[in-house]
Amino acid sequence: MWLIYRCIDCDNSWNFGIFERCNRRDIDPTLLAALERNDPALAHRHAFDVIALRNRIGRVEEFSDVSIHKRRLGDTGEAATVLEIQLGLEMPTSLRLDRLLAGELGISRSRLQALEERRLLIVDPDGAKALRKPTRAGIAIRIDLAGEADRQAIISAAGG
Repeated sequence: MWLIYRCIDCDNSWNFGIFERCNRRDIDPTLLAALERNDPALAHRHAFDVIALRNRIGRVEEFSDVSIHKRRLGDTGEAATVLEIQLGLEMPTSLRLDRLLAGELGISRSRLQALEERRLLIVDPDGAKALRKPTRAGIAIRIDLAGEADRQAIISAAGG
């Protein structure tokens, strides 16, 4: 099974294999049914999976901006000193975690690194050097802001 990409300029096409040389019985039945009915959401997710494309063809041009949707899950009153962030992604991205966090929290990447070095910023499950890696779904970030003068501004920025 594959996606067919077509160039809007020259009309050439390219097939990108999603499943190649595998038995239909080895594919999850729900996924197989979605593939067979050309599910638009599934096609979109695979069509814009930058990491899979890059693994296959090497170079992929990406937009540097991302759309962020924030949802506050707990109380962020004046007494809050710890920020906990859980990331969910609609599709894979190669955007580094430090760039995403810096932009959304309104702080510098070097400050994030300093917090990490002081063990005030913990990334689970990736741990050390996670800030320099691409953002992945399921990452949990915990930042202890107890000693930071601008902690309320950072917590407010995170809450949307």
